[in-house]
Amino acid sequence: MIDLSACDALCALPQPYCQNSVPAGLFDHAMSEISQFHCQHTPGYEHWLNANGLDVRDLSCLDDWSRLPPILANFFKQQLVLSPSAENALELTSSGTSGQKSRMRYDERSLSRAQFMVERIFHHYAWNTAETPCNYLLLSYEPHGAITLGTSFTDQFLCRFAPVNRVVYALRSNGAGHQFDVFGVIAALQAFAEEGLPVRIFGFPAFLWQALEHMKTTGVAELKLPEQSLVFFGGGWKARASEEIAKDQLYARIAAQLGIEISRCRDGYGAVEHAVPYIECAHHHFHVPVYSRVYVRNPHDWSVQPYGRQGLLGFVSPYISSSPAHAVVMSDLATLYPGSSCGCGLSSDWFELHGRAGTTAGRSCAMAASELLGRH
Repeated sequence: MIDLSACDALCALPQPYCQNSVPAGLFDHAMSEISQFHCQHTPGYEHWLNANGLDVRDLSCLDDWSRLPPILANFFKQQLVLSPSAENALELTSSGTSGQKSRMRYDERSLSRAQFMVERIFHHYAWNTAETPCNYLLLSYEPHGAITLGTSFTDQFLCRFAPVNRVVYALRSNGAGHQFDVFGVIAALQAFAEEGLPVRIFGFPAFLWQALEHMKTTGVAELKLPEQSLVFFGGGWKARASEEIAKDQLYARIAAQLGIEISRCRDGYGAVEHAVPYIECAHHHFHVPVYSRVYVRNPHDWSVQPYGRQGLLGFVSPYISSSPAHAVVMSDLATLYPGSSCGCGLSSDWFELHGRAGTTAGRSCAMAASELLGRH
């Protein structure tokens, strides 16, 4: 069995954005470990390396991990690729009520690493408030039986960082599926404003925008949610991209109609195929934590793009042992920038998202959920 101690050490670093706190060579050592692990234990992975010009012996001296052949995230919509550690592991899916699903399994080691990263980032931004109960509005699916949807699982996990007073879901279970409850969302926001506890709003931005629009058109008075309230989006707009509102416009409406400061409106990027969290800083840029590397690739020849050049968003991280998803390329277009260009104080690189590549997008959780808005 391959020793994964370097993987454990990297994924346990307590300062998520401090490159100076990373021991020299630790990232390379961890990536070598996890790549060798999958060569030894995951069927077909060593053949994948060989087909892309690498041998398992190359892994011990590789220091440019853009050379590690990535797997397209959409491949996981076609096939469940597992190592032995994935047997009986938690399985999460990427889509909602219909459409293609990415199926990923997370063994205890991989899941705990990813959750620790989230905890450290929440701690970094002082969002881990164990002494302050909160009301929660979850702009995601009300659980019905076992939670297998990646977004629902994430939202449930995020409720750990402040005690739950009560929870309201935007997508209500009706026994045959889910239905967007815009009136319930607005009523919850009004009640939360009266109750005086901080409010945490997590989930798909399209649903909060729909609620804000409904409030505006029906003359619902502007609210002042308590200080320390937090909006944290995840999942994107996907199939409703044509209706997507610029983030600065959305955040301004949240500030005006709900009384939550723009600095406490943040977006998060993640996927069931890649669970490392990328969370906006106060300047609303997705900074890369020490647990991963980001490579933006030219979709024509797969070459790595320089700073400032758009391409397909790719990630490398040694956190996952249950599936060879330690080097993946998403179907999202992005541009990478040096940390010094942000101005928020973080030195790590950050990326800007530009939406989905291609004309026939793979479906995702947010895409399925967005159809509920259309039915509403």
